[in-house]
Amino acid sequence: MSKKREIPVFDHPIIETHCHLDYLEGEALDAALQAARAVNVERIMTIAVSPDNLDKVMALTQQYPQVWGTQGIHPHDANDYSDAVDAQIRANALHAKILAVGEIGLDYHYDYSDRAKQRDAFERQLQIAIDLELPIVVHTREADEDMEAILRNFVGQMPKRGVIHSFTSGQALAEYCLSEGFCLGFNGISTFKAAENVREIIALTPVEQILFETDAPYLTPIPYRGHKNEPKYLPFIAEHVALVKGVPLDTLLPQVWNNSVEVFFAGH
Repeated sequence: MSKKREIPVFDHPIIETHCHLDYLEGEALDAALQAARAVNVERIMTIAVSPDNLDKVMALTQQYPQVWGTQGIHPHDANDYSDAVDAQIRANALHAKILAVGEIGLDYHYDYSDRAKQRDAFERQLQIAIDLELPIVVHTREADEDMEAILRNFVGQMPKRGVIHSFTSGQALAEYCLSEGFCLGFNGISTFKAAENVREIIALTPVEQILFETDAPYLTPIPYRGHKNEPKYLPFIAEHVALVKGVPLDTLLPQVWNNSVEVFFAGH
């Protein structure tokens, strides 16, 4: 087999805005964090998705100085949303290293949870973000119309916006979210041969509204697709977005760093 290209290391640091570190444990987690640091991934956001990992995410933010987190219930787990879970998110989200409410939203592709329950859980968590003045991390798949309709109902009350992560939706939703001041998060999907639709969205997204993410351990970018994803692969995503945008990396990296800080770290 031909040797894969080494991960590029850029002078400017990068912020990983979306991964799932709690899926790694022990030595594997320590190794992943060391490998990320070695390629100048300086800060990492690990994302909550379900009632049983809210506290795990909290614990990781306490254990590692370079790790921050979110609190929220993914639409896949919306059936498990309850008053107790709502209270737990609210309590945990007060912590200094919890920077957003997420991963929240709608997923009509898998429909693992009832759609009405997805919408209810999403709306309740948008209210948490409003009450606590936190940004949101949104998952949306094949739910463009309902996503836009719900955001329209809440966005006027939101002190902060956030990111539509792993953006694979249509142009109309992209343009709406961008017009309302949301960032769009791009990951390894942007490197996939069949993902021309995602590259078209990258092309129309202002550099001031782009965030980088891996969604590790999923969606490993080319040329390491097929391997378990890690934050260390983030430089490939940055490189590819720069190529699609036609922007030099030494221009794009500082801008996306600033975007990430503005969305999540302002005041931290």
